[in-house]
Amino acid sequence: MLAETHPLEPFFPKNAKLLMCGTFPPKQNRWSMNFYYPNFINDMWRIFGIIYLGSKDALVDAGHKTFKVDEIKALLIEKGVALSDTGKEVVRMKDNASDKWLQIDKTIDLSASLAELPDCVAVATTGEKAAGVIASLTGTDVPKVGEAIDCSISLPDGGIRKFRHWRMPSSSRAYPMKLESKAEFYRKMLVDTGLV
Repeated sequence: MLAETHPLEPFFPKNAKLLMCGTFPPKQNRWSMNFYYPNFINDMWRIFGIIYLGSKDALVDAGHKTFKVDEIKALLIEKGVALSDTGKEVVRMKDNASDKWLQIDKTIDLSASLAELPDCVAVATTGEKAAGVIASLTGTDVPKVGEAIDCSISLPDGGIRKFRHWRMPSSSRAYPMKLESKAEFYRKMLVDTGLV
C-alpha cells in the first residue's frame, strides 16, 4: 500500500490562539473544496456556522454542494483559528477515510507548528486518533470527549509552550451525536479559548 503525503498546507493565521487538528483528509474524490474538512457531508463548517453566524447553513453553498471557502478562511483569520492535521504521511489500510483504518507513518511536527503560532494557547483535536497523536507527542493522557488537559512541549528555540489539549467530538456524520450537540461542545472550547 502506498503512503500518501498530506495534500494541504497548514492554515496558520499569525494571530491564531487555537490550532485545530484532525487526522487526515478523505481521498480527493470525496472533496467538495480544496480546504480542510472538504467532504460535503462533514459537519465542521456547519458547526462553525451555528456558533458564529447563527445558522448551520451560513457557510454552506447548497446549490453547488460545497462550502463558502473564502468566507470560512476570513472567519478563521478574524477569530484566530489555525488548521492542520496530525497525520503528515499515512497509509490507508482500507479504501476510505476512517481513522480506524489509517496508519500514520509521519506525524505533525507539533513543536515547529506551535513555534509558528506564537499566540496559540490551545490545540483542539477533532477525533480519537488525532487526540492520541497529540497525547503521544506531549506524553499526556488522551482527554475525554469535550474535555481538556494541560500540556507542554519544547519549542525549537529551547523554550517551553504550555497549552490546553481539547478533545472534540468528530465532525464526521459517522460520529453518533447530533449536530447541535456537537456545536455545544465546540462552543464550550471556543469560549474557554477566548474566541467566542
